Amino acid sequence: MSGHSHWATIKHKKGATDAKRGQLFTKLAREVTVAARSGGNDPDMNVRLRLAVQNAKDNNMPMDNIDRAIKRGVGGGEAGSLEEALYEGYGPGGVAIMLQALTDNKQRTVSDIRASFNKAGGNLGETGCVSWNFEFKGVITAEVQNEESDDIALAVIDAGADDFRSDGSYLEIYANADNLDILRTTLQNLGVNVTSAEMSMVPLNTISVKDKVAGQTLRLIDQLEDLDDIQKVYTNADFAVEFLEQFSG
Repeated sequence: MSGHSHWATIKHKKGATDAKRGQLFTKLAREVTVAARSGGNDPDMNVRLRLAVQNAKDNNMPMDNIDRAIKRGVGGGEAGSLEEALYEGYGPGGVAIMLQALTDNKQRTVSDIRASFNKAGGNLGETGCVSWNFEFKGVITAEVQNEESDDIALAVIDAGADDFRSDGSYLEIYANADNLDILRTTLQNLGVNVTSAEMSMVPLNTISVKDKVAGQTLRLIDQLEDLDDIQKVYTNADFAVEFLEQFSG
């Protein structure tokens, strides 16, 4: 299983410290704010806002926080200083890494990203160096029993999913943004635990990484995700599920 979503699912199961949760809420609120700023404060008319609000709810963010973030988005002020940016680079072993950022200071953001890459033996690249290997798609991650995965996968394909990938007890479903709500409801009606539903950068081609390189890559992903300005980290590294679980432990 490759990419950000599966690694995030495993870490989510382990729980988070109060400090990590506070940082997560800040990032979730930023996404809600920018989504409201760009498309309005009505989730029914703004797909990005609808996904951002649902993601915040999935992570147990209080509704008061969500409402304040929406008001900041439509009210201007500090929300107007946040800029969206994409950064690209190479991790250990040459794996591709894509970063989505929301920042009020691009110079600071680039400096922090470059320092993380350099420390891990990777490097920040030029625009376009790895983005050709990713496509923007909706991804739903769900926990399923092995014996049920095939039947559930067929059900979501019938409901409008474009593709799916199954590995052990995890099912990743790929679709366009307009179908994510329908697919989430389909899974919930089947009694499936949906751990996330979001827009993601999905790699077209992956690189299998093991042992030292896998550990270095996962540590780099952690370091990048800990940066305040980084919203999401994606990679084309393909990790064994057993290694991910061992590393997260």
